[in-house]
Amino acid sequence: MQQTEYMQAEYRQRREKLMAKIGGGTAIFRSSPVAVMHNDVEYAFRQDSDFFYLTGFNEPEAVAVLAPHHEEHKFVLFVQPKDPEKEIWNGYRAGVEGAKEYYGADEAYSITELDEHLPKYLEKADRIYYHFGRDRAFNDTIIKHWQHFMRIYPKRGIGPIAIEDPGPILHAMRMIKSPAELELIRKAIAISVEAHNHAREFAKPGRYEYEIQAEIEHIFRLRGGDGPAYPSIVASGPNACILHYIQNNRQLQEGDLLLIDAGCSYGYYNGDITRTFAVSGKMSGEQKAIYEIVLEAQKQALACIQPGNPWNQIHETAVSVIVEGLMELGLLAGNKEEIIKEEKYKPFYMHRTGHWLGLDVHDAGVYQHGEQAQLLQPGQVTTVEPGIYIGPYTKPVEGQPEISDRWRGIGVRIEDDVLVTPEGHEVLTAGVPK
Repeated sequence: MQQTEYMQAEYRQRREKLMAKIGGGTAIFRSSPVAVMHNDVEYAFRQDSDFFYLTGFNEPEAVAVLAPHHEEHKFVLFVQPKDPEKEIWNGYRAGVEGAKEYYGADEAYSITELDEHLPKYLEKADRIYYHFGRDRAFNDTIIKHWQHFMRIYPKRGIGPIAIEDPGPILHAMRMIKSPAELELIRKAIAISVEAHNHAREFAKPGRYEYEIQAEIEHIFRLRGGDGPAYPSIVASGPNACILHYIQNNRQLQEGDLLLIDAGCSYGYYNGDITRTFAVSGKMSGEQKAIYEIVLEAQKQALACIQPGNPWNQIHETAVSVIVEGLMELGLLAGNKEEIIKEEKYKPFYMHRTGHWLGLDVHDAGVYQHGEQAQLLQPGQVTTVEPGIYIGPYTKPVEGQPEISDRWRGIGVRIEDDVLVTPEGHEVLTAGVPK
């Protein structure tokens, strides 16, 4: 897949920014492997997000090297060479020349020549930036080259004396989305919004969860998306109390709530939306009471999204509202601060209120620096997704009230994708009613 000049410039700027931060080091990134489902049937290939972020290169069996100290070749790609016979089976390859022409590499080699050419991009580096991933053979390759330079270091006095994970540097970059990234995120979200709104109209008693899933994912592909950003959750009735429910095989009944957590992936960027609504159009008193607590928790959590505010304030605010609401309903009892401190609310609300969103659904980036929470900055995108779940088998913490059957089987989550702006925030998923 050839890049436009605009995207070539985007990837180049990312590489230059990273190289400025690593100084005299050399950074090495490995592509994702081809994964096999069973026998010789492969999963659809999905590139490693860090690799894609820096290169836009969407083939397996590749290695990217960033060597800012090298006089000529600061960006090098090792790729699969052109092979017409293999390309008949598995698709076109950019090849060595394509890696330079279409992806901006200063130099490119066949992946089979890695051991031969990699040392010249390491010999003057002061350290190697590399993340030890699941490819043990490649991990061993990096260690082998590093050990070689360590052996000859006393004679040369130069070379990489340490291996450092590039994640803390690179992921801090990925947290702040560029205009090009935001354009792709907005497109993924626009498709997700359309799918959710269609699902709400389509859902009715008698339909099966998988029918609604099919309608949602049909729109994802129909509008040019890559498909679901994650396995779509279409959870009716008590299934909404299973956080990662994906069986999607129950028939919708009168009086059910339907929780849909689904998002489209577009150009590797993702939407992530959850809505809960009454299948029959009207909630029971108990369903409405729980829904309104979650809605108020989300409303107040959203108000916390301002530049300079700590990220964990979003969660703490949602927890406070949820605990207060459950106390008013008699589902929690005692001192509010004690309930929060001792996490007595967790049988009803057991997850965090959000996560970073971008190239990955749970995107790269830290949430905490020791005792200090990550501060919100313009360009970050986070989800805000409080919920309450009272399943058939939910048990209260010892000393808390018993749960009346009238509350059981109610699961509610409301999730939006939110951009931190210089002035405050923008709810990117506001097009889906709640």
